[in-house]
Amino acid sequence: MSLVKIPNFDRLAYRLMEDLKKEFPVLSQYTYLNTASCGLVSRSLIDWRHQYDIDLMNGGSVFRDLHRTHLKSIRKTVGRFFSVQENEISLIPNFSFGYNTLLEGLPKKQKVLLLEKDYPSTNWPIEDRDFEVCYAKIDENLELNIEEAVVKNQPDVFVFSMVQYLNGIKIDLDFLKQLKAYHPNLLLIADGTQYLGTERFNFSESPLDVLGASCYKWLLAGYGNGIFMVKESAQHKIFPSTIGFNSAEAIYSKRGDIGFMKHFEPGHQDTLNYGSLEQSLYFLEKIGIETISEKVSEISQKAKNKFSEMGLLENMVLNRNQHSAIFNIKGDPKLFQKLKENHIICSLRDKGIRVSFHFYNTEEDLQRLISFL
Repeated sequence: MSLVKIPNFDRLAYRLMEDLKKEFPVLSQYTYLNTASCGLVSRSLIDWRHQYDIDLMNGGSVFRDLHRTHLKSIRKTVGRFFSVQENEISLIPNFSFGYNTLLEGLPKKQKVLLLEKDYPSTNWPIEDRDFEVCYAKIDENLELNIEEAVVKNQPDVFVFSMVQYLNGIKIDLDFLKQLKAYHPNLLLIADGTQYLGTERFNFSESPLDVLGASCYKWLLAGYGNGIFMVKESAQHKIFPSTIGFNSAEAIYSKRGDIGFMKHFEPGHQDTLNYGSLEQSLYFLEKIGIETISEKVSEISQKAKNKFSEMGLLENMVLNRNQHSAIFNIKGDPKLFQKLKENHIICSLRDKGIRVSFHFYNTEEDLQRLISFL
């Protein structure tokens, strides 16, 4: 009896998926298309967290005394992964904490450009403060709308999500470079929560002045950790007043000599949660961010093509050249419940059903979803 030969690429792909199912047990129970809501936590990360808790239990303050060295290691890992200097990084519990701290340091009465219907945690903190606000519309002409709004309103600050949480529209990074070139004094502040972890990102070479993110979605780091990055060249435009003993590294004499990013870290830092971020970054580095980007792009393009053929997408998504891994497809609560009953995990958002694809998703996942549509 002759054996069927499996091409090396297919064999490697099969091994990868088998390994991923061991790392992410959810994949063996569900067709999980909901990373835009909650990224999966790996078995390796849980093992690390378990050992951390044991060490804390057994060592108490003897173990906790190592936290400064640990936090320095975490910042170094974040800096390497996103190509950002350590004096431009702060470790925060979530995006909203860092963002509100940042906004308290912006001069009052500044004119801020927002995107209509952007994520509430991005728009509400601006709208609830003493800023002059103007808007650009989110549609297939997003970049043109932004440019026209900048020319018309001459804002001091532009705040936006890199990827829209409702429908996955992704802002063109090359456009942002051009925008910054023509408007060098415009402060660009981005929410990268639905973006970081889907492709390689180099903060130092990007046009962004500020990027913040919660890391429980595409970075797969669990809850309670986030990052904020502020370029040194932009730090003189922002004057945060948040402060605590940790901002001065628990040294009384350092109160008048606090580094800019330490204003985002006023209290005790949770090395369990921030350590979880570091462990997840190690995991993603092991797979390779280029491999992750390729897999996310491939499955997302196949999804877009299928959804397009079936008439499930808005024109504003269909008419754009590039898109993210998030889609809002036509569907009602009844269909959503049917998918849920058949272990297909997604989210009800706006007027449709939001599905999202990460590197651990396969074409088989896509086909199973389509079979119920």
